[in-house]
Amino acid sequence: MAFRPYENELVGLGQFTLFFGRFFRELHFKSLSGRELLKQCYTLGYRSLPLVTTTGLIMGWVLTIQSRPAMAKFGAESWIPGMVGLSLVREIAPVITALICAGRMASGIGAELGSMRVTEQIDAMEVSAIRPFQYLVITRTLATTLMLPILVLYADAVGLLGGYLGISRHLDLTLGHYLRQVFDSLAFSDLIPAVMKTYCFGFFIGLVGCFKGFHAQGGTESVGRAANEAVVTASLSIFFVDLIAVQLTDLL
Repeated sequence: MAFRPYENELVGLGQFTLFFGRFFRELHFKSLSGRELLKQCYTLGYRSLPLVTTTGLIMGWVLTIQSRPAMAKFGAESWIPGMVGLSLVREIAPVITALICAGRMASGIGAELGSMRVTEQIDAMEVSAIRPFQYLVITRTLATTLMLPILVLYADAVGLLGGYLGISRHLDLTLGHYLRQVFDSLAFSDLIPAVMKTYCFGFFIGLVGCFKGFHAQGGTESVGRAANEAVVTASLSIFFVDLIAVQLTDLL
């Protein structure tokens, strides 16, 4: 009786665990549709560039402008490039970019697969001896897993440019000198964990979106519900993965 209020959540967690295991059981690269994978990489990755560009530029610009007054009080304005670079690369760019992509990718996948489920297209694929899980779920999850790290690295670069635009208004600093200060403050121990966790971000964005769409039930209203739940759950998973990644990095 104590678990009755959380019965739906526990059932959903169990279904997701089975869905997670099924992904690795059915992951066979030899029978994977390369054309569909490239299509999803283009749709989910390349078409996200305008959104990531805008977000990255604003992140770097705002972070620089907000931190400059506090640093100026201590006469440490020369440390701003290093601080901005370290903050962007290690935490801000990966998490914010992942959240932005979760809003676009997870909702799109959830709505697309949810629509296919309620219109019985997925059932028709199963009857026709087509493996819908591999064609629909695995390709989309691999696409988000592969594309998100690339988008985050791109957001890092754009964010650093935004930081330069923000600081160049107040300091006589060339772009070359600014980048030199940024890279002097960074090490591979900062970059590698930040990149590695973006693979996990991308994996859960794709898998959660596919899970919500694949298990949509009811009429057309369930499509919107699947898209909404996909965004919320994917965003929460990003925070949990980031928490675990930060703890592991701290131990190392």
